Amino acid sequence: MSVYTKIKVEEYAGTREWFGLVALAIPTLLLSIDTSVLYLALPALSVDLKANSAQQLWIMDIYGFMIAGLLITMGSLGDRIGYRRLLITGSTAFGFASVLAAFSQSSIMLIIARAIMGMAGATLMPSTLALIRNMFVNPKQRGTAISVWMSCFMAGMIAGPLVGGLVLEHFRWGTVFLIDVPVVIVVIFAGPVLVREYHHGDARPLDIPGVIFSLAAILPFVYGLTELSRNNFQLIPILSILAGGIFGIAFVYRENATPNSLIDFSLFTTSSFRITLIAMMLTAAIMGGTALFMAQYLQMVTGLSPFYAGLWMIPQAIGMITGSMVVPLIVSKIRPGIIITTGFLISAVGMLVIAFVPAINGLTLLETGFVMAVTGASPILVLGTGLIIGASPPKKAGAAASVAETGNQLGIALGVAFLGNTGAFFYQKVMANTIPASLTGSAWKTAHESIMGATSVAAGLPGQRSVTLIVSAKEAFVKGLHVVAVSGAIIFAILACITATGLYKVGTVNE
Repeated sequence: MSVYTKIKVEEYAGTREWFGLVALAIPTLLLSIDTSVLYLALPALSVDLKANSAQQLWIMDIYGFMIAGLLITMGSLGDRIGYRRLLITGSTAFGFASVLAAFSQSSIMLIIARAIMGMAGATLMPSTLALIRNMFVNPKQRGTAISVWMSCFMAGMIAGPLVGGLVLEHFRWGTVFLIDVPVVIVVIFAGPVLVREYHHGDARPLDIPGVIFSLAAILPFVYGLTELSRNNFQLIPILSILAGGIFGIAFVYRENATPNSLIDFSLFTTSSFRITLIAMMLTAAIMGGTALFMAQYLQMVTGLSPFYAGLWMIPQAIGMITGSMVVPLIVSKIRPGIIITTGFLISAVGMLVIAFVPAINGLTLLETGFVMAVTGASPILVLGTGLIIGASPPKKAGAAASVAETGNQLGIALGVAFLGNTGAFFYQKVMANTIPASLTGSAWKTAHESIMGATSVAAGLPGQRSVTLIVSAKEAFVKGLHVVAVSGAIIFAILACITATGLYKVGTVNE
């Protein structure tokens, strides 16, 4: 049975809902800008706050860790207290935490501020998606609304490096956090006027043990995956992943046994829900892992500065936005399963193009392949979110949205960890046979570990020895990129087969 159903004319969204969508789309700018802008500010704030390498990693990572760990909890909380209230409260907390981060006087203070920003940020995704689910009952209008919401997120990914780079040219690093404040003010004042509260009267208390188990499952798991992507296979990250898995099992057992569960596992009985969730998670994994390699290629292989590397990331964002806006226009005539499957096939071809990128003069080919990959991925991101929240009852919209976003966060972590380690493995395998024989000891070990290490070692070598090492490192890195690209193409091809068979019953919005 299709998750799309015909509705009455009076259930179509009106002018207030469309203006309200603007207030709901703006918070996604906060998440996307704050995810990307800190990469540019990190060098300056590290010097100013005297942050060591471990503190730098926590400044970068704690924000994403807290978002991933609290999405399920916040989605369930919104189902209980009201989505608009959760949005306004979370936005207010985000604004105060941004000011705290901007004026941090120590690394510890900034880490705490970033943790609070992550906790507040975890309220934004599930609350905005749940409000969209209830404001736009018509599936066609809902698809368009989600496309606007997704495009706003992608616009933030474009604006982050550009606005951040411009601000850092003239102001102190803390100013990048103050960018959030005007956005928060708009949400706080416009939200209550333009967006109606949706409250389903769920008086059940929040499942506190479930909250603890979910945090104990997700935080160590994401931390372990992130550390694996940096340090290869070491004991602490592996133990963290195992601990997260154990607590994950305990969480599932707890939620099945309690009447006031955070997640309604009956949602997973719908095949379209399961297939879409898996497809979105794997798509996030491939895109997250490939984006990591692309950023390194732009800077370490091509030699672009961070700002100009950010400029070369704009075409992919434009491709994603274009795909996000086109999909709702054709979904009324073409079944979602066909659109998503076609998108995966385009992404597979794009990844194959990346598999032929050379170490020298390969920027155009890399850009072409990645634009194809992200454009092909846009249907699953737009329609997938709609399928997931559309397959859930209105009173569970927040929980369903949080499950979808948690899957995306875990997918990105999986992609960075496993694809990152896959590329690193082949880089090291190639470098073991191509590092100049004159290089020994710690210099050999550093150059063998990563292309960043090889570049730093080459800076201290004379003339031809430096050139030889850099060329070897670039060729080894590209070999790893090729393996990652082929892996991504295979996964996309498999997803095309799965969605072609598993989502074929899902009808158009007019059926």
